[in-house]
Amino acid sequence: MAIQVQDVMGRVAIAVLESATFADIVAAMKRYAVGAVTVIDADRRPVGVVSQDDLLLKEIDTVRHPTSIFESATTRAEHKKAAGRTATELMTRPAITVTPGTPVKDAARMMHDSRIKQLPVIDAVTGRMVGTLHEADVLRVFIRPAEELEAEVRQLIGAGFTITVHKGVVTVGGHVERASQAVALVEQIRRLEGVVDVVPELTFPRDDLYLVPPLM
Repeated sequence: MAIQVQDVMGRVAIAVLESATFADIVAAMKRYAVGAVTVIDADRRPVGVVSQDDLLLKEIDTVRHPTSIFESATTRAEHKKAAGRTATELMTRPAITVTPGTPVKDAARMMHDSRIKQLPVIDAVTGRMVGTLHEADVLRVFIRPAEELEAEVRQLIGAGFTITVHKGVVTVGGHVERASQAVALVEQIRRLEGVVDVVPELTFPRDDLYLVPPLM
C-alpha cells in the first residue's frame, strides 16, 4: 500500500495571514526554523507562499519602479516584491498544495519539479490548511523498519524468493523463467516507498532480452 502524506506530515500548519508584515514573516520563519511560510486567507485556505528568496529581494533589489519599458515580466514582479511590506505583496502564487491522501511519491515529485522544500497540506473537502509536509518528512520513508519493508516486498512478489533488507537496500534471490521477468520483478520492488536500491540475485534459464545493434 502506498505511503500517503498523512503518514509522515507535520501536524503544525506553518502559515501567516495575508496581512502579516515583513517582520512577522521573518519571525515565523525563525520560530519554526523553516525557509518558507504559507500565506492563508481568513478561512485558512492557502493563497501563496513567501520564501527566504522572496524576502532577500528586499536586500538585493533596491529598484522600486520599472527602469525600462523593455523589462521582462519577471523583473517587474521582482521589483514589486522588493517594495512589498505585507505577505500579500511578497508572496509567490498560487500555493502548491497536497492533501493528506496524496501519495508521498507524488508529493516528492512536486517538490523536486518546483524546487521547494515544503508543501502546505490542505483538507480535501474544505481546502483549509491542516499541516505542513517538509522535505525531511518525505525522506523518512527511507528509514522504514527493515521488517516492515521486507513484509511489503513479500506481499508484492509472493512466495518462492529469498529477501533481505539492509538500510533500505533489498536483496532478492530465487528463480524465474526469463530474464525479462527478473527485470520486471526488480522494477516492481524499486517502486516501493523506502527502497533505496535493489540487488538482484535471480537465476533464469532463458535470456529473452535482446540488444539492438547501433545504426551504422
